[in-house]
Amino acid sequence: MNKRVLVFGSYVTDLCGRTNGFPAVGETIKGHYFKLGPGGKGSNQAVAAHRAGAYVTFITKLGRDALGKQALDFYKSENISTEHIIIDDEEQTGAALIIVDEATSQNQIVVIGGACENFTDEDMPKILTQVEKSDIVLTQLETNMQPIRMVLKHAKKHGLMTVLNPAPAQPIDDEVYRAIDIITPNETEAEILTGVQVRDASDARTAARVLLEKGVGGVVITLGESGVFAFDGKEERIIDAIAPFPVVDTTGAGDAFSGGLTTAISKGMEFFDAVAFGVATAGLSVTKYGTAPAMPYSEEIEEVLKATNNL
Repeated sequence: MNKRVLVFGSYVTDLCGRTNGFPAVGETIKGHYFKLGPGGKGSNQAVAAHRAGAYVTFITKLGRDALGKQALDFYKSENISTEHIIIDDEEQTGAALIIVDEATSQNQIVVIGGACENFTDEDMPKILTQVEKSDIVLTQLETNMQPIRMVLKHAKKHGLMTVLNPAPAQPIDDEVYRAIDIITPNETEAEILTGVQVRDASDARTAARVLLEKGVGGVVITLGESGVFAFDGKEERIIDAIAPFPVVDTTGAGDAFSGGLTTAISKGMEFFDAVAFGVATAGLSVTKYGTAPAMPYSEEIEEVLKATNNL
């Protein structure tokens, strides 16, 4: 039986537009496409894990507003339980303003956390109870920081596996590092956390060793088109990117990776096999538009892994 995955994190509504290039400061340009839909790193990773085959409990916080209702309707359509989602009577549901460059498929994002940055002390007993009922915890840094500290430390106290996607990157306490089994930064996040500019595998190795010295168990640094650098504390590998179809939108690729990696661990895969599963999940996600709606299903991921001799 798969291990139980608790995803704790953010939900924001994505407001996404596509353009030919990004505007300069003070410039207004015309876009060619707009879509409103579910997003937020926590939500994206929960959807990615659920579609990839994990047994997922998701905890976030929504406003009592139209965007919050839209989120609840989305989870019901995905067969993701809304039982442990908290409704905030004060703050509005968060939002992300996303611009995607049609020429490069790269993106720029501004996140307004809203309700999911308003977890309170009163919320924590319910959240920590669910931690105790889980086997693996996956979280990010898109909510307010105190509940993240509490969730990770509580998970470690109870012997759970913990995975942190440190995005958006910000300072992390030493005691929090010691509660992280696997950390999954991209190059920019790794540099912010370690002070090491990550341009290639050698730099990634140096940054990974800094994170290990802080107490992290394993490090996976995502390198975009160059794949990922993975280090379990003893052995390191570069796992190439998997791009089975043309790339159309890189938004949410890191979330797909973290959700896929965690799912693979919940299924009992070894570290490097789990990383490859995460790479395939991310590689499929960028071939579709959007964030959560672009997350692939387990059958798609396994097919790609077989085709690339990674399964």
